[in-house]
Amino acid sequence: MSRRYFGTDGVRGRVGEAPITPDFVMRLGYAAGKVLCGLDLHLSEGTHPAVLIGKDTRISGYMLESALQAGLSAAGVDILLTGPMPTPAVAYLTRALRAQAGIVISASHNPFEDNGIKFFSADGSKLPDAIEQRIEAALEQPMQVRTSAQLGKARRINDAAGRYIEFCKSTFPNAFDLRGLRIVVDCAHGAAYHIAPHVFHELGAEVVPIGVQPDGLNINDGCGSMDPRSMCRAVLEHKADLGIAFDGDGDRVVMADSRGQLLDGDQLLYIIAVHRHRNGTLQGGVVGTLMTNLGFEHALDRLGIPFARAKVGDRYVLEMMNANRWMLGGENSGHIICLDKHTSGDGIIAALQVLAAMRDTGEPLHQLVADITLYPQVLINVAVQKRFDLEGNAAIQAEVKAAETALGGSGRVLLRPSGTEPKVRVMVEGQQQQLVTAWANRIADAVRAAAC
Repeated sequence: MSRRYFGTDGVRGRVGEAPITPDFVMRLGYAAGKVLCGLDLHLSEGTHPAVLIGKDTRISGYMLESALQAGLSAAGVDILLTGPMPTPAVAYLTRALRAQAGIVISASHNPFEDNGIKFFSADGSKLPDAIEQRIEAALEQPMQVRTSAQLGKARRINDAAGRYIEFCKSTFPNAFDLRGLRIVVDCAHGAAYHIAPHVFHELGAEVVPIGVQPDGLNINDGCGSMDPRSMCRAVLEHKADLGIAFDGDGDRVVMADSRGQLLDGDQLLYIIAVHRHRNGTLQGGVVGTLMTNLGFEHALDRLGIPFARAKVGDRYVLEMMNANRWMLGGENSGHIICLDKHTSGDGIIAALQVLAAMRDTGEPLHQLVADITLYPQVLINVAVQKRFDLEGNAAIQAEVKAAETALGGSGRVLLRPSGTEPKVRVMVEGQQQQLVTAWANRIADAVRAAAC
């Protein structure tokens, strides 16, 4: 059964346009609550299922949170409210508080005009497709509000931030601390603004916080992992040892070394993988995606570390990790999953694993990536209309074939529709920067022409 509303990461879109409207989100809350109420939850008599709701700092979060509450309450579900909270924090708190599900109101790395609804199951994992399909089916049914005595109640979890801060700190080795390190922490004016600086400070670091003044409109705007230039500049300005930048909902991370040089998700994943490989805790291999740099794959191969590519999207990375029984995977965007630490991708926890490698080896960031050479890779996002026929366009496919011929066996071309916004992502990778850039632009131009 195909899904009408759910994409690769929940339901997402422009606020005020279907499906991100108050009436639809209320019905979504009701449908989700109805499905939950229909599950065998082994609840004691007279109790209701409970759902945890967190959000990022977008101004539209107030409106959508209220709509979700109304729908869930109408279905007889109790609501636990955390306020602004990173997506991985909601995954953790759902599990820790024994809620039946967790909901995050966030569009992650998208601009503030967008928003979305993401779900976690009781164990802190993304909802299985089958449950999402049941929710979509319930959306087609009329709302039948439960009696007044059966309506759900809402209460606020006042210590949610403190609980999550302690959880993050618990994933860092007890034998190490961060004393003596000056770290720039860029929270993208997003959900980690009141979390991440405290984690690193309480572990001993001197923290220079930036991107920690959300106003509802500035999330991801010229800051954070989506635009880490301000983080890199701050590292040089404050003579910091490194910088860490998160996206708006805190599940992605990129870093900068003491020279202000940016390290992407592939490089950070490499540091964690090599450190675990050398101390015998890797537990199998590493899962990447179709976007993972060839240089990363070749670097792991030299060390004898198994590597596998999943489709783009953290849910697909996680599926392959579980299938292979591997503990480590991620995307070059900075979405890194350490399954021995958490059930989902977590920017703060991933950064802590990199810092643990620094402390254990005594080496700075730039030295930890000295053995990996990434191939030039150009990614161009082209805006298209919804349901754009990428595969069926002969002109685009002709350009792709020509590029693959020109690159030979030393490069790759990847075109894919975004799972979170109406765009086609054009990626070209190879050993020669000029050739890669030229072909990426040619293919992107072909997509733009077809989309007109």
